[in-house]
Amino acid sequence: MNHTPRIRTAVSCTLLVATLVAGATACGSPDGHPLSTKPFDASDQVSFNGPSAKEKADPDKPLEITVKGDDGRITDVSAVDTGGRHLAGELSADGRRWRSTAPLAAGAGYTVRVAMENGDGAPGVRTLSFDTSSPKKLLKVAFGPEAGTYGVGQPITAELSAPITDKAARATVERALKVRSTPAVTGSWHWVDDKKLHYRPKEYWPANASIEVRSNLAGIKVTNALYGADAKPLQLKTGDRVEAITDASDHSMTVLRNGEVINTIPVTTGKPGFSTRNGVKVVLAKEQFVRMRGESIGIAAGSSESYDLPVYWATRVTWSGEYVHAAPWSVGSQGSANVSHGCTGMSTSNAEWFFDTVREGDIVKVVGSEGEEMDPFGNGFGDWNLSWEKWQQGSALHEGAPDSPQTLQAARLRPHV
Repeated sequence: MNHTPRIRTAVSCTLLVATLVAGATACGSPDGHPLSTKPFDASDQVSFNGPSAKEKADPDKPLEITVKGDDGRITDVSAVDTGGRHLAGELSADGRRWRSTAPLAAGAGYTVRVAMENGDGAPGVRTLSFDTSSPKKLLKVAFGPEAGTYGVGQPITAELSAPITDKAARATVERALKVRSTPAVTGSWHWVDDKKLHYRPKEYWPANASIEVRSNLAGIKVTNALYGADAKPLQLKTGDRVEAITDASDHSMTVLRNGEVINTIPVTTGKPGFSTRNGVKVVLAKEQFVRMRGESIGIAAGSSESYDLPVYWATRVTWSGEYVHAAPWSVGSQGSANVSHGCTGMSTSNAEWFFDTVREGDIVKVVGSEGEEMDPFGNGFGDWNLSWEKWQQGSALHEGAPDSPQTLQAARLRPHV
């Protein structure tokens, strides 16, 4: 050790307070403490069960670090993979063994820094690096919708390449799928079935928000034979909060932007036997022209209910063919009677205005109809028709998560008027 700094420090203290010997000792003592010295290379005193330089570690085996000989103990271990994720572990009571308590990531590189002290209390450090072997079977994740700007009712979807049924494995997946919005919101994933999850906030997204979706699953063990793969992150934005509320009993639609009424439109909805679904729906697509036929929803050709019509300014809200669209043939009933086969009809000018005003993800809510409730899944985005409590029950990270996935109802691409 170089003692020059110590002598200078002691002299300095003596000059400042010559009579305070204790003060001089306090200034000089840290340099004499073993921990103030530069850590020695502990490669010969610390061993680990990792592979040689030309081999890769088995991610299914825990990492174990031990102190050789009878003296010395481990004081700290930091194990970080190339993705910046820290490996959890625990140290034995005597400080002589550290063992990982979480699985290593597959196909990853690790840097491990081990701090220890020998029997004399002198600090030592060993830094080591190794790679883990790549998994044979990968779980891929694809997020939806496509990047862009959407309405505040747009759920986020995650499609998995393999079914996940075990609750613990589902929890692993959920923890790794990250959703962050600005402004921040409270939200949760919900397992729609074994391969699909939806994410929504407790309430609608904030207007003009930025949303980032990413996966930390890469290399993470999901099941005994399945590891997470890299996933392409997703960036979304929301526009203004646009809501269209149709009162089927009053034959009118009220359109709001950010809570302000911007239009009230006379409409017609489904007549008895074809009543429009109640509940919250989300705009799925906009089609300037659609040909609608009665046969597509099971109406026999040539019957009294049969139709074959060119339809313009059609805004789709279910996959089975429910639209908000122009219906010039029913203008006389709009605002006074329900005469459609389930769609919401309005004048051509109003339908064009509505078409130009809304975007995918905007909210279309129907009240006062004799129809059934909108399905939460399988026929569009009916996610908002579940209460927050029921929504959370579909998460593996909350108590009451279902043992089996919900069954999707078959969706038919059948437009009707």
